[in-house]
Amino acid sequence: MRTGIIVILLGALLGVAYVSWHLWRITPGGWAAKLLAAGLFLLWMAAAFASMMLREKTSISTITALYELGHPWMIAFLYLLIVFILADIGALVRLIPKGWLISNAISMASILGVIAVVLTAGGIHYKHKYREELTIRTEKPLDRPLTIVLASDLHIGYSNRKAELARWIDLINAEHPDIVLFGGDIMDIQLRPLVEGNYAEELHRLTAPAFTVLGNHEYIGGEADAERFLKDAGIGLLRDSVVRVEGITIIGRDDRSNPERKPLAELADSLHGFSILLDHQPYHLEEAEAAGIDFQFSGHTHRGQVWPLSWLTDAMYEKSWGHHQRGHTQYYVSSGLGIWGPKIRIGTRSEYLVLRVEHRPEAEGPGDVPR
Repeated sequence: MRTGIIVILLGALLGVAYVSWHLWRITPGGWAAKLLAAGLFLLWMAAAFASMMLREKTSISTITALYELGHPWMIAFLYLLIVFILADIGALVRLIPKGWLISNAISMASILGVIAVVLTAGGIHYKHKYREELTIRTEKPLDRPLTIVLASDLHIGYSNRKAELARWIDLINAEHPDIVLFGGDIMDIQLRPLVEGNYAEELHRLTAPAFTVLGNHEYIGGEADAERFLKDAGIGLLRDSVVRVEGITIIGRDDRSNPERKPLAELADSLHGFSILLDHQPYHLEEAEAAGIDFQFSGHTHRGQVWPLSWLTDAMYEKSWGHHQRGHTQYYVSSGLGIWGPKIRIGTRSEYLVLRVEHRPEAEGPGDVPR
């Protein structure tokens, strides 16, 4: 684990050095102009890291400003890295002239301008919350048809602040749900802004019983603190536990950050009626199928958040986003309602799921209708 982190850090440092060097080369003018271009890039990076390193040492407003200013650097760095690598390959195979990368105002303005437009469009796109609907018709008995709203990865805190949370609560309440389920990572790394900003009062506005599981960010921030916050917010926390609500069984697995979490087979040992599994990270989907779960909801992946990282998550997981089925078990892996870090989505979306569960007599035939 430690070796992997060291390798990642060294790779990141090499990437930063590579991009900084290219910014130095492509900037027209003398040393002063080149120092300014590379220096601004490094200062932008410093703001991003300062927002994470100084969370315990300065005011909420200062950290929030650093988040807003610094975190888009991560996406800009990714795209600058891709552009310069492709440009170097193009120059190597003589598809583009080498002079295109040296003291060239047109090249520099073109690259930075396109990236600025892409980041701006990604920020606008993130603000739109997609409503996904899925209907499952089951032969298992139900007291009545149910509407369940499910959302994952809110990451409320320094980036997604209280006013944004209020907007999301309004969206959820507008569905008139019977149950609200969260798939983990309600908080974003640290509990401090949630407590000082009294975010719990917004969650109390939910008009239906709400339950959640822990995600990896609750473990990063401290699961004991997260548990206290969720209790204050009126959200039922399922940690390797089962609850019966409105005639269905809801199983909540502790996050895989806990190596001692219970096996799913043990939690599902005495299933009764239609069952929903909440498991933050969508690994080993075959376990839900083997346990006879009707529906599993997960998040965590964000589907990479921006292209081409979505290619990476698609390769890492059996299903990194969307509706999926294994045997009689259905799944939905959410790309998240909120987001970690920069509030930018490129090639992915922020979403919540409206799940309709209806009784289907056996004679009616197949009964799962995504829509």
